[in-house]
Amino acid sequence: MSCSILIVDDNPFVRLALRDRLERATGWRVCGQAENGKVAVEKVKALHPDIVILDLRMPVMNGLEAAREIRAVAPGTEMIMFTMYCSEQLQKDARAAGIRDVVSKSVGTTEHLLAVLRDLDRHD
Repeated sequence: MSCSILIVDDNPFVRLALRDRLERATGWRVCGQAENGKVAVEKVKALHPDIVILDLRMPVMNGLEAAREIRAVAPGTEMIMFTMYCSEQLQKDARAAGIRDVVSKSVGTTEHLLAVLRDLDRHD
């Protein structure tokens, strides 16, 4: 199955690196990118991605706020939080906002992110 992914991160280098890594993974295409949560919500409405990868801390609207809005406008869209900040409380807040999983941006975790995406792909 070919999944479309929207990448949301305020750092353009993170967006570019993630896009490159995801597009090298068979079966996925990045349909768009956004620099903050507000833009992400608009792009979800326009592009209808299967999966949104959200950063937590961004200007204008953070990842949790964006997830709540995305859940309201596109309830079938899967969301993953890809962030430097990981805690038990964030895991709870993320799940409450409709986010499937929280993945740390620590070195070497791109493979963890790909594993989460593969798991989502299997459940469709």
